[in-house]
Amino acid sequence: MKFFVDTADVKEISELNALGLLDGVTTNPSLIMKAGRDIIEVTKEICDIVDGPVSAEVTATEYDAMMKEAAVLSKIADNICIKVPLTFDGLKACKALTSDGRKVNVTLCFAANQALLAAKAGATFISPFIGRIDDMGIDGMELISEIRTIYDNYDFKTEILAASIRTVNHVKQAALIGADVATVPPATLRALVKHPLTDKGLDAFLADWAKTGQKIG
Repeated sequence: MKFFVDTADVKEISELNALGLLDGVTTNPSLIMKAGRDIIEVTKEICDIVDGPVSAEVTATEYDAMMKEAAVLSKIADNICIKVPLTFDGLKACKALTSDGRKVNVTLCFAANQALLAAKAGATFISPFIGRIDDMGIDGMELISEIRTIYDNYDFKTEILAASIRTVNHVKQAALIGADVATVPPATLRALVKHPLTDKGLDAFLADWAKTGQKIG
């Protein structure tokens, strides 16, 4: 499974990238607002840090305006992935952009039928929102499973990018089902390494080592 980090915080991205954990980055208007920086400036900085795709989202809702914004965003860097909403105008933009060789992330997916349309439109990534579906009292993982089955049935190349991930269990379940990518908030990505038995075992090893009075080197 590929790991994307879901943030526009350059410091977080730099630290995680230095660990070799990142395959890409996803941003959205809300994350840009939280960063408090100019979208072009911060996105360019992110693209300079990571080698993989960096999703930059259009804010327009109509096709022509989407394409104008996509043209601006595409000029930021070669690894920009244009993010469009799962609407008919968004799918039209997806088809046009992918036909022109651009990578496209179709976002705000909440149903398998939507994911099917995105794949037909040539999407590079489809972003089903797990957490928001869970908020409705429905298991978001069922959507990941349905999309995986449909894409495998027809050998679609669109990658399933599990989004709106809120827990380490979301990551595990998405990996078990076969999502291609998980885009994860920095805190959740860091939490994947943690386990109480790991901490307990390390404490015991260090305590025993201290009793030996030895040093390495």
